[in-house]
Amino acid sequence: MRIDILTLFPEVFASHLNCSIIKRAQDEGLIQIVMTDIRDFAADSYRKVDDKPYGGGPGMVMMPGPVFDCFEHVLKLSQEKARTILLTPQGKTFNQAKALELSAEKRLILIAGKYEGFDERIRTGLDTEQISIGDYILNGGELAAMVIIDATVRLLSGALGDEDSARDDSFSDGLLEYPQYTRPEVFRGMKVPDILLSGNHKKIAEWRKQQSIERTKKNRPDLLDPEKDK
Repeated sequence: MRIDILTLFPEVFASHLNCSIIKRAQDEGLIQIVMTDIRDFAADSYRKVDDKPYGGGPGMVMMPGPVFDCFEHVLKLSQEKARTILLTPQGKTFNQAKALELSAEKRLILIAGKYEGFDERIRTGLDTEQISIGDYILNGGELAAMVIIDATVRLLSGALGDEDSARDDSFSDGLLEYPQYTRPEVFRGMKVPDILLSGNHKKIAEWRKQQSIERTKKNRPDLLDPEKDK
C-alpha cells in the first residue's frame, strides 16, 4: 500500500511514523508513506497558503490553488489508482469498519488541513471522500491522518506478526474487547480469573465472548443497538 500525505506540517509525522508497527511495516515493504508539503506549491515567495474568508469572520481559510496544485502533483507520482480522503469535521466518523475497508486499497491520499478549514472548492473540486475521527475540533488534520494510518496499517496482512491480534481487537466483531491478563497470577490481591488458568480453550472462548458482551453493554450500549441513538 502507498499512502501519500498532503500537509503543511510534515515534521509532525516524524516520530509516530518511524516507530513500532508502522516503521516495521515500512521496513518490510508492506507500506510506503510519502509526505508532500502543501507550502511548496504556494504561488509567492512567502509560501502563503491561506487568506481571510470572504464575507468576514475569524481565522484564515486554506486557499484552493496550493492544495489543487499539490494534489495534482502527488497524483502523478504513482500510476496506482488512489482513494483520496479529506480530513474534516464535516466528514463521516471513522470506525473499525472503515479502517478494514481502507486496508484493502492499494493507494490512499490523505489531505490534512489547518486554520479555519478549507475553501469549499477544495471539497467539491477534488471530489474527495470526507472523514472525521470524532465530534471535536483539532488544530489540524495531521493527528486525524495519523489515526487513520495507524488503524488501517495494523490490519494489513503481516503488519502485526500475529494475525489473530487484529481479529480480536475491540470493534472487530462489533463488541469491545474482553479483559486481558498476564503475569503475575496475583497482583496486589487482584487475581487472574480461574477460567483463564484452566486450559479449557472452549470454556475460555465462551467466557471471553460473554465478557465482551457485558463490557459493551455497560460501556458502549450504542454498539449493541445502533438504532437507539438515531
